[in-house]
Amino acid sequence: MIIRPEKPADAEAISAVTQAAFRDMEHSDQTEHLIIERLRADDALTISLVAEDSEGIVGHIAFSHVTIEDAEGTWFGLGPLSVTPERQGQGIGSRLVKAGLDMLERMQAAGCVVAGDPDYYGRFGFTNSASLNTKGIPNEYFMFFSLRGSKPSGIVHYHPGFYGDAGT
Repeated sequence: MIIRPEKPADAEAISAVTQAAFRDMEHSDQTEHLIIERLRADDALTISLVAEDSEGIVGHIAFSHVTIEDAEGTWFGLGPLSVTPERQGQGIGSRLVKAGLDMLERMQAAGCVVAGDPDYYGRFGFTNSASLNTKGIPNEYFMFFSLRGSKPSGIVHYHPGFYGDAGT
């Protein structure tokens, strides 16, 4: 298995992996693949990595810039993270998260935020904070990972593509 940056020819496979990964998730509104497409169309995918093996692309992770009202430095949002259902639980998602965070570290990013399962993302050092939130996500599922030692506070604003508003 290799982890590599996405190529233009990967877009269809990334969409299929993302749709399959979120198909049976009760918290999903089934638009995760559209988020990726809108971010890509706006050139807002700062990091887009795929996990590929002899079967093809089996995983994908996206990172895009976010703004935090009272935070220093450059922050990014992790998501969506997708692994095909039959390959989940094999460490592919973990490898994608670690590779992406390593890239953010090399970019001198201040840190990263994520909306997701605290047990899963907590393994990578993500933690929540009562002073950090975003629209529509309960605080216990919204976390941050600081790469530069600062603890962010304030309201996090994602790219408009997360809300169906690409191009704005």
